This record gives sequence, C-alpha cells and structure tokens, in this order.
Amino acid sequence: MDINASTLRAIYTGLSTAYNARFSAVQTFYTTVAMTVPSSTAMNEYPRLDDIPGFREWLGDRIVHDLGAQTYVIKNRTFEKTIGIKREQIDDDQIGIFTPVAGQMGQDAAQFPDQLIWPLFKTGETVKCYDGQYFFDTDHPGYNEAGGAISVSNFTDGAGPAWYLVDDTQVMKPLVYQTRRPFVLTPLQSPDDPNVFYQNKFVWGVDGRCNAGFGLWQLAHKSKATLNEANYEAARTALSTIRRRDGSPLNIRGAKLIVPPALEGVARKLVAAETAANGATNVWNRSADVVVVPYLA
Repeated sequence: MDINASTLRAIYTGLSTAYNARFSAVQTFYTTVAMTVPSSTAMNEYPRLDDIPGFREWLGDRIVHDLGAQTYVIKNRTFEKTIGIKREQIDDDQIGIFTPVAGQMGQDAAQFPDQLIWPLFKTGETVKCYDGQYFFDTDHPGYNEAGGAISVSNFTDGAGPAWYLVDDTQVMKPLVYQTRRPFVLTPLQSPDDPNVFYQNKFVWGVDGRCNAGFGLWQLAHKSKATLNEANYEAARTALSTIRRRDGSPLNIRGAKLIVPPALEGVARKLVAAETAANGATNVWNRSADVVVVPYLA
C-alpha cells in the first residue's frame, strides 16, 4: 500500500468509524447512580441541595433559604489511551487487523465512566462526603417529622456481599459523573510527524477529561445484610423516611435494586417473582427493578 495523504485519511476514517460505532453500541450502567454534569473549568463546585425545605404557604414576605455554606469540589482529570501502527504494517496492507482494536478503544471509552463510578460507589462506606460523614454511614445529620435534628442511616452492616437500593427517579443522583472534554479519537499520522521519523510508527490516541464524585447520600442505601424480605423492607423504609429540614418527606423510593452477579438469582426471586417461596403472593413483586452490575463483583 502506498502511504500518502489519501491513504492515511482512509485509514483514519476506517478506524474512526469502528471507534464511533462501538462507542454508540456499548451498554453502560453508571447512569443508574450518577448524573452527568458538564464542566467548563478545571473543577466544579457543588452547593448542598439537601438542606432546602419544602414549599410553604406564601404569607407575608418570601422566606429566602440560602444554600448551605458547605460545598464540595470535583476536580477534572485527564485520561488517555494510545495505539501505534508500524509503517511496515501499512506498507504491507495489514491495517485491517487494527479495526477491532479501534472498536475496542471505542468500547473502553464508552465504559470508562463505569470504571470511575462503580469503584467509588463500592468504597462509599470509607470515603467521606460533603456532610463530613462517610457516604454510606449510620450517622448522617438529618431531621425528624418536627424538623428536629436526628441521626439518619443509609448503611446496614453485615457479613454478606453488598447490595444497594437506589432512587434514580430524582433530578439529583447519588453520584456525579463530571465531563470536561469528551473522549475522541485523534490521529498523529502525517509522514512528517516526529513519531514517524524517529520511531517509524503512526499513532492514534483517545483522550478526555472527566471525574466522578459523590452527590446525595439520601438517594442510596447500602446493605451487607442477607438479601431477604426483612432486610429489603428495612432498607426501603430507611430510604422513604428521610426528611427535609422542615420535616417534610423527601419522597424517596427504592426504584432500583442493584446487586453484584452473585446476588442476581436472589434479587430476582425477591422482587421479580409473582409468588414467594411458600406459594403465597409476593408482596414485593415489581417493587424495584433489578440491575446486575458486573463492576460490583
């Protein structure tokens, strides 16, 4: 194969097509627990949004509720993945073997948010969030029905593999996926490029800027207790009874039951079967959608 501008453009078009096709087709899981927030600077600073009371009857002047002084910052990070193709491989018309590689890079780029979100989610019981407590904790500051200060738990300890109950129906989410620059495939393929001159190699790379961080702890409950009816009900109750500063309910519900592969069968019997083990009607049938996340294995 002659190496010229036309040939190199065709190679880039082929690799880019394979990259984009796979990027668009990949199944991801992170949107179940994370909201995507665009960023235009080196970092985003987020105010506390959980301290805002509910609506009140308008009597007299408006009451202005300032956002809490506590904020949390998520700094963007830069990530890359690069492949090199020796000039001889293009000379010998072997470029076709790199098309699957470009497709794999597209898949890896699409799934990269999962690589950030789920490890962070798993370690929530040992990493602090904006209120100074661990994200999954038994001692979050909260409020009772009268607006009095109490401790609130979104974590149940135990010896089993962890499972999670999450409300993904809210505007906010338990985590934040912050994107500064999307992942794109960029060629360094001119015959005059230093990598070609010194290393006899054409280079294609993918890079982007993003990061992940914690959002609202109120929207997720982590349990290491045995996944059964009693513990499932307790987790649902813990979520649904979390209140605003004025004592009004936050209207949180356990919409997603998120489990590792090892608990898939148990989870589906618990919330997807029409009858319980004893033959009675399963009262928890369709109370939550089961989401099996390989990254939690």
